[in-house]
Amino acid sequence: MKLIDGKKLARTIRKKITANIAGMFHVPGLAIILVGDDPASHTYVGLKEEAAAEVGVHFEKFLYPADIEQSAVVRRIEELNTREDIHGIVVQLPLPAGLDTDAIIETITPEKDVDGFHPVNKKMIQEGNVRMAPALVKSILELISSTGFSYDHAHAAILANSGTFADPLSMFLSKREMDVSIILPPFTDYQTKTRDADLVIVAIGRSGFLKGDVVKEGAVLIDVGFNHTAEGVTGDIDAESVGHVTGWLTPVPGGVGPMTVAMLLANTVEACKLQIT
Repeated sequence: MKLIDGKKLARTIRKKITANIAGMFHVPGLAIILVGDDPASHTYVGLKEEAAAEVGVHFEKFLYPADIEQSAVVRRIEELNTREDIHGIVVQLPLPAGLDTDAIIETITPEKDVDGFHPVNKKMIQEGNVRMAPALVKSILELISSTGFSYDHAHAAILANSGTFADPLSMFLSKREMDVSIILPPFTDYQTKTRDADLVIVAIGRSGFLKGDVVKEGAVLIDVGFNHTAEGVTGDIDAESVGHVTGWLTPVPGGVGPMTVAMLLANTVEACKLQIT
């Protein structure tokens, strides 16, 4: 199994973003709302803050306890919607139990939804009128393409906890003439789909869930998982188990994470340009 170097690809993208911002009259601004104490979420927000400082994006973060009232989060988003110096707004997912993720995401002005999860932006994707592709989807597509993967009529299996992530990704893959299967909890009988898939994408938050005996030789495996365990940070794919299989794998850490951060910043720059024209 060959590893896809997400760090190297992300460095190249960040250099392009830095050069892009240097030629702009406005500084792109990104605000992130983080609720609760999920370790992976705090790690990702920290990486976003560091990368924003590197490329020259103005960055603000708003931290809230897990028991915060939803109305307080909504009020913060509404305030950020009106600020001319903030061009991108991100609500770090997953949110703690008791908060309505869809309702909170819908509060974000679609033009500032740099994550690409707002229903208006998702509908535009369905209609083929893409204003801004989700950062995570863009990062995954870039990682896949770096392997020389042929999308045409290939099979893909997406294991995810919800359609928030899986649906936009499926749309983009389908537009590339792929046959896509979305597998949601409780993940029963997923093995048949993954064994037949040329591309497997896993984002379920279960350490080492996908094993080598249920993947196809030559497949591209994209691990979106980021799990804190006693052994350290691990992905949703059992890297040791799939190691004997031919194909490609994104490592954790160093695969999807840095690429998604880079693409989020790219979307923030694009949102800034759209809002000031």
